[in-house]
Amino acid sequence: MNIHQSWGNVPQVEQTCLEQLWRSQTLPAAATLLPFGQGRSYGDVCLNDKGYSLATGRLNRFIHFDREQGILSAEAGVTLAEILELILPAGWFLPVSPGTKFVSLGGALANDVHGKNHHKAGSFGRHVRAFELLRSNGQKLICTQEENSDWFSATVGGLGLTGLVTQAELQLKKIDSPAIVQKTRRFENLAEFLRLSEETEADWEYTVAWVDCMAKGKQLGRGIFSMGNHATAATPGIKPEVLQPKFSMPFNAPSWLLNQYSVKLFNQLYYHLPRKHDSQVHYEPFFYPLDKIANWNRLYGKRGFYQFQCVVPLDKAEAAISEMLQHISKSGQGSFLSVLKRLGNIASPGMLSFPRDGITLALDFANRGESTRHLLADLNEITDRHGGAIYPAKDATMTTALFVNAYPGWQKFSEYMDPHFSSSFWRRVTGE
Repeated sequence: MNIHQSWGNVPQVEQTCLEQLWRSQTLPAAATLLPFGQGRSYGDVCLNDKGYSLATGRLNRFIHFDREQGILSAEAGVTLAEILELILPAGWFLPVSPGTKFVSLGGALANDVHGKNHHKAGSFGRHVRAFELLRSNGQKLICTQEENSDWFSATVGGLGLTGLVTQAELQLKKIDSPAIVQKTRRFENLAEFLRLSEETEADWEYTVAWVDCMAKGKQLGRGIFSMGNHATAATPGIKPEVLQPKFSMPFNAPSWLLNQYSVKLFNQLYYHLPRKHDSQVHYEPFFYPLDKIANWNRLYGKRGFYQFQCVVPLDKAEAAISEMLQHISKSGQGSFLSVLKRLGNIASPGMLSFPRDGITLALDFANRGESTRHLLADLNEITDRHGGAIYPAKDATMTTALFVNAYPGWQKFSEYMDPHFSSSFWRRVTGE
C-alpha cells in the first residue's frame, strides 16, 4: 500500500491504487473500492484507508459532441479543462462549474458540484442527461431522470459509492463570448452582503463574494462582492482559449508563512486594493483564479490544511455566519481564501446532494493540529444548531450526528451502495 492524500494533504491514508483503462473492463475483485479522479476533494471523501482506489484518469476519451444542440458525451475521467478546450471554440460553456477546472467529469457528478450560478442553474447534476453506472457484479445501468431514476438520484452526489460511472452525457450552455461582464462592489458588513445578494440575483447569472474573516466589530463580514454575466458578443482581444497555470508552487511553504498577522495584512490590502468596478475579463480569472498557480495547496506547508464549507438556511444566515466569523477572528486562524455565496432554491437531484437554499461559507485553515480541529468543531456545531449542512467534498471533521441531521436520506441512499465500494468519509460519518 502507498500513502495517499487529497488536495488538502490531510488526512493521509494507506491505500492501493488500481487503474480502470476501458469502459468495457470489469471491476477488479477487491474488498473495498472507491473511484478516484483528480483528487481535488479536500478531506477524506476521495480516500479509502486500507482499501483500493480505482483511478479513472485513463478513462479520458470523448465519445460524441453535438455542436448544434450542445450535448457532450465523454468518459468519466475527462477533466472540465479538457471539456472547455473542446467546447469553447464552438460557442458552448459548462452549465455549472466549481472553482477549479481540474476536476473530472465523474468527480463533478459524484459530488454534485455547484458554482457561482446556483441561484440560476442549480447544481451540476441537473444538467447531466444520462450516465452509465458499472457495478461490481458486472451489471451496467444506463441512468437518466426517467430511466433507472432511483439510481440516477443515488449516484448524483453519491460520492462514488454506488459503483463506477464510466461515461456521462452533459447538456452544455450556449454563449456568445468567452468574456465575462463583471461588476465588483465593496460591502462593509454581513447585512450589506445579504442585501446585495438579494438585489443582484435576478439580473446577474454569477454572484460570489470574498469575505475578510479577520475583521471584527462593525466591519464583521466585510468583503468584495462580484457579479458576472457572459458577454453578449465576441470581445476583441479575448480568445476562447483554456489558459494553463502561469506559476507553480515548487515545494511546501514553511509553516510560519501563513499566520494571523500575514493573513490579516493580506486581507487588509485585498479589501482596500483599487479595482475597476465595471470591466470585461476573460472567463478564467473570474471562475478559476487559483488555477493559475499549479500546486497552490503547497502554500499551507507539509502539514496541509482543512477546508470548511457549510450552508445555512437564509432566515438564519446572518446570525449563524456572524457567529462563525466571530469564532474565526477570535481564534487567530483566519483564511485569505474565504468565500460567501447565496445558494438558490433550485432542488438538487441527488439523495446526498449538498446544495440547498441558503448562504454558503467556505474557508481554508492551515493545519495547526488540535487548535484547528477545535475551531472546526465549533463551526460544525454552529452549522448543526442552525439547521445547516457541511459539504462532504470539503470535509474532514464532520460528526455522525451532524451528517445524520443534514442528510436525512442517507439510510435510503445506503440501499443503493455497491457492496464492494466504501470510503474513509463514509465509514467516519456512519460507522459502517
